Amino acid sequence: MTTTTASTPTAEDDELPGPHRADDAGDVFDRDVLPAPPGATAALLRSLLAPLKARAAVTALLLLLQQAAVQVGPLLVAYAIDSAVPAFRDHRYGPLIAVAVGYLLCGLLSGGLQFAFVETSVRVSQDVLLDLRGRIFRHAQALSIDFHERYTSGRLISRSTTDVESLRELLNDGLQELVTVVLSFVYISALLLWLDLGLGAVAVASFVPLYLLIRMYQRRAGRVFRERSTAIAAVIVKFVETMNGIRPVRAFRREAVNDGEFAVLNRRLERTNGDALLEMARYVVGSRLVANTAVAGIVLWGAYRVATGSLELGVLAAAVLYLRRLYDPIDRLGMFLNSYQSAAASLEKIAGLLAQTPSVPEPSVPRELPPLKGDFPGREVVFDQVRFGYRTGGEVLPRFDLTLPAGQTVAVVGATGAGKSTLAKLLARFYDPSGGRVLLDGVDVRELAVPELRRGVVMVTQEAFLFSGTVADNIAIGRPDASREDIEQAAKAIGAHEFISALPDGYDTDVRKRGGRISAGQRQLVAFARALLADPAVLILDEATSSLDIPGERAVQRAMATVLRGRTAMVIAHRLSTVEIADRVLVMEHGRIVEDGHPAELVAGPGRFADLHRAWRDSLA
Repeated sequence: MTTTTASTPTAEDDELPGPHRADDAGDVFDRDVLPAPPGATAALLRSLLAPLKARAAVTALLLLLQQAAVQVGPLLVAYAIDSAVPAFRDHRYGPLIAVAVGYLLCGLLSGGLQFAFVETSVRVSQDVLLDLRGRIFRHAQALSIDFHERYTSGRLISRSTTDVESLRELLNDGLQELVTVVLSFVYISALLLWLDLGLGAVAVASFVPLYLLIRMYQRRAGRVFRERSTAIAAVIVKFVETMNGIRPVRAFRREAVNDGEFAVLNRRLERTNGDALLEMARYVVGSRLVANTAVAGIVLWGAYRVATGSLELGVLAAAVLYLRRLYDPIDRLGMFLNSYQSAAASLEKIAGLLAQTPSVPEPSVPRELPPLKGDFPGREVVFDQVRFGYRTGGEVLPRFDLTLPAGQTVAVVGATGAGKSTLAKLLARFYDPSGGRVLLDGVDVRELAVPELRRGVVMVTQEAFLFSGTVADNIAIGRPDASREDIEQAAKAIGAHEFISALPDGYDTDVRKRGGRISAGQRQLVAFARALLADPAVLILDEATSSLDIPGERAVQRAMATVLRGRTAMVIAHRLSTVEIADRVLVMEHGRIVEDGHPAELVAGPGRFADLHRAWRDSLA
């Protein structure tokens, strides 16, 4: 018998961090925060734009030329009033015709350049978003299991949809508004100063209070939009969680409770939306007040100067047109700031997600497993002084030693929280031990690249998750190059061929989302066939027969007795009927092995397994 010492853990093995309490709004919002390192947001944006520098430069040049063509119009009006119209009265028609043709050409040029700008800018923005969505998806898949158990799928969905959409609005519309306002300010300020120094100086000075107003809006709106982005994510999380668990929701009549919890989150989103609109309203009212005051003052002063003869009427007319063009985009600038604050909050959250590093990293210098020994594909598994604890509490495995000889099938039993599933997850390297090593034929699993490890170790879980697609596709996930004959042989070996053949399209039947077209037991059989087709050296079955009825379980056991021969197998089981195929049984309690032996020997003995076996037999009577 092999034993180890252990202290009682404060967190059960199978009790990992669960769903958040939706009625605890503060907790929901704290869980959503993944702080981005200093400079990470700007670095992310630079990396997204770096491959598109040339096209971005062309886009900027097109907008620069387009704005130049637009700003020529008031100059032509000034020339027409002060020169072309008086010439027309003297029967000289050339200047007025030149003004008309010039105005028409400027309009056509401006329209053409605007079209070219929109076309190129849309392509640039779509390439940025394509890259960003791909990064989020790839990075989320690369992150370790413990991250996904803490950070729900609803939040990942929010990062790749709502937050990316905020960036899309900024790139497609907001940036054009910003650049247009900036270019208008530069062009118009220079032209006003050239036309009349006094008018130009007053117009430029009026932007000082506008700048201060914009800075104040940025500070206040930044906080509001970060809260809004988090509120949106919380609503999505609750919605996804409820819809994914709709069966237990209906079974336990949680509709009213969920409705109350959702109402809390929904009201918080409503409040943050209201705060955002209020900040926008404050900015718009303030900016219009400054703009209207400045225009009125400039027009009155300019009119006085025209009356006294110190300013030409055409210059005043051009100045008024320029001032209108200068101040009209102020409201649109507010919309840009709105989009900018929303996108900045979203990009910060995305940068925080992309800054997360896997807790189970790839080795810097990966090793390969040694060649298999003998005629059977099994490998030796060793847990060498392994220590491990989840984030939720104390150590589940204070110090654990175990050797599984190559080709041995070992069943691990024990109460919930004993540490059974932890062994499986450490062997599959879903987690890394906090101390000690897990060895596969003498090689630390942390030194194996993921593809190498997955070829050697395959795990079948209680979930039996199937992807949308055909039955054949789901069986071949571990071996995409497998032939139809190989797929069918794997299904026959596990006892799944008969029910698959009875499906409407046989192996080509679409199982639909999460395999909803077939029963739970049938999904489990497909998962077994998938694992067997992958032909691993080590097979882990974590409660893998729990969804099967008694006849189905018996059929699987008969198939497994043949298929597992020669392989190393770890079978985690609550149903003791599963252990009958095992060469060896380990009974665990509080992270230590309290019994170790052949099933028949332990049943005949006075220990815990014998008690468990008798209780199981009585439950069948």
